[in-house]
Amino acid sequence: MSHAKPLDTAAAIQVAELRETLRSFLRESELIAQKNGLTPQRYLLLLMIKGARDGSECSTVGELTTRLRLAQTTVTDLVARAEQAGLIQRERSKKDARVALLRLTNEGERRLAYSVHDQANQRRRLLQMLRDIEKHSSR
Repeated sequence: MSHAKPLDTAAAIQVAELRETLRSFLRESELIAQKNGLTPQRYLLLLMIKGARDGSECSTVGELTTRLRLAQTTVTDLVARAEQAGLIQRERSKKDARVALLRLTNEGERRLAYSVHDQANQRRRLLQMLRDIEKHSSR
């Protein structure tokens, strides 16, 4: 390891507050998801499908593996359980029939919407904290 400069107390406080806020946000997200009948992993799965980067509101297992940073077998199992629970459905790609696209069902849409709306205050707090940190670190 290289020799690092001693850590400034103010910097340590700032990083500790950020970690605390992030952990609080994640824990609150888990509780809200559970309140709406979703496990934390299913919540993330539904969110990544609905929030596909291309705006299509659908995704493939491969894309989800990358975005969730999980093993493909883990994502495949997660998808299968969400499909069995009636939260997502598969459809064949019109561009490539070998590709299965995953899309939320009405029930998946409903549960995700409730969860996302219930988290609005937590997202605002997290964003404000990030702005405050950016403001202080640019001084």
